[in-house]
Amino acid sequence: MTDAPTPAPRRRLDATDLARVAVFAAIVAVLGLPGGFTFFGGVPITAQTLGVMLAGAILGPWLGALSMAVLLALVAAGLPLLAGGRGGIGVFLGPSAGYALGWIVGALVIGLIVHAAGRKPVWWRTLLGMIVGGILVIYAVGIPVQSLVTRLPLGETALTSLVFLPGDLVKAVLATLIVTTLVRTYPRAFRRTWKAAPRPVAAEPVAAGTPTP
Repeated sequence: MTDAPTPAPRRRLDATDLARVAVFAAIVAVLGLPGGFTFFGGVPITAQTLGVMLAGAILGPWLGALSMAVLLALVAAGLPLLAGGRGGIGVFLGPSAGYALGWIVGALVIGLIVHAAGRKPVWWRTLLGMIVGGILVIYAVGIPVQSLVTRLPLGETALTSLVFLPGDLVKAVLATLIVTTLVRTYPRAFRRTWKAAPRPVAAEPVAAGTPTP
């Protein structure tokens, strides 16, 4: 009778993890200090999504999502941490509520894609994570809620939300540059060990005179 393999124990949250969660929640809050520009539907365009992208990519999926949950909990408690000094439970009853809640899921998805299979982040996977998690997922949560609150048709709301897309694409590229630079120059920022990339197996040389199929 053979013993079943024992799974590796999961690393528990420690003081450093909690500090990093707090730091990225603070970064997102600081990125909202300049305020935002409000267009159709009352949802402001801000730089805070850049912080969400960085949180998911640098902290990883679970800590990234936790940092956004902490930020939104503080907002719900009344702290003015969203763009334009907004805070309080009323924020989650307005047209931008879905976008804010989408930050949690977005950071989770970004981390899962950027660190897929425990591999070191590469530029194309990082950019993919920023676009899928930092844009598409947040839109997928935000647009239906905005439509519900403003009572506009879903299609019309989605169309007006395209005003966010150019700025969000710029933020995705900028976040990708920051993350790939950190991977190269300061990998300790990620506080994780990555799996080595698999090496291609070299073909064995065929001896002279050996028939080939």
